[in-house]
Amino acid sequence: MTKAFICGVSSVTLTDDERDFLRIHQPWGLILFKRNVQSPDQISALTKEFREIVGRADAPVLIDQEGGRVQRMGPPIWPKYPPAARFNALAVSTQRKAELVRLSAHLMGLDLRACGINVDCLPVLDVPAPGGHNVIGDRAYAEDPERVALLGGAAAEGLMQAGVLPVMKHVPGHGRAGADSHLELPRVDASLKELEAADFLPFQKLAHLPMAMTAHVVYSAIDPAGPATTSRKVVQEIIRQAIGFDGLLMSDDLSMKALSGSFAERTQALFAAGVDMALHCNGILEEARPVAEASPRLDGKAAERAAKALSRLNEANPQIDPVDARAEVHSALAMAG
Repeated sequence: MTKAFICGVSSVTLTDDERDFLRIHQPWGLILFKRNVQSPDQISALTKEFREIVGRADAPVLIDQEGGRVQRMGPPIWPKYPPAARFNALAVSTQRKAELVRLSAHLMGLDLRACGINVDCLPVLDVPAPGGHNVIGDRAYAEDPERVALLGGAAAEGLMQAGVLPVMKHVPGHGRAGADSHLELPRVDASLKELEAADFLPFQKLAHLPMAMTAHVVYSAIDPAGPATTSRKVVQEIIRQAIGFDGLLMSDDLSMKALSGSFAERTQALFAAGVDMALHCNGILEEARPVAEASPRLDGKAAERAAKALSRLNEANPQIDPVDARAEVHSALAMAG
């Protein structure tokens, strides 16, 4: 019985306790971090064992591989990829910027697929605003929401061509947040009109993408009491209706300090709000167990969305020469200095 949560593990191999946990609780997916990354063969063995334990050959294995500051697989084994903002700064046409973003994401996707990873938590569709915390910063493609949508869409296309599902984040927008939600709960006091004109727009334009991750941010104009992750009003009226996203909606990491309450309470609150999938990342089983126990069976509409997302892995079309593509991206970036 698959349950509606994604978990992390502690290291480069599974412990006996982790094997038991995965076997008993049957998470839908696994998310990897630098602590889980050593070599291509090691990651392949880890992802293979996870899938064998849960009994699903296409079970999602996720990672945050954005480039720049957020790159779990990096040198000396894997290439260093540029942050999103680097592409928009290039003195080339917008169309050329989008093509370079697509190629870079495609190459990252090929790196991931070679190790058994089939989901990347990219693109970042947050639109930076004056006063916003640097936790987003150069992870954002641009300050113009239309440009964010264009370049973010190119990244998603590149990943899917490589056989990797994109997860757009952090819906409905983290760019105005004046605090880092890893450390505290941000509050955004912009009007609904301001949010609709900028923050929501990239998500609306890319609402056809298969998966999205919520923001642990309070939007006072919508729900002054709770962050988007646990706000039924934000999930139903904004993400599902105003933005029009009907794909699989997962929470951001439940261990982040923006959220309050026990791990069971956090988990129950996100499902009550209408989020489809709980995400717990740090691999600490004492925290993961109450998340697993409070997560429902993956069923109904959430199961349909999950199945539809995984079906899009069939859109893989890796018709690029990786050596030529890598040289093309490197040359464009090197010319810019």
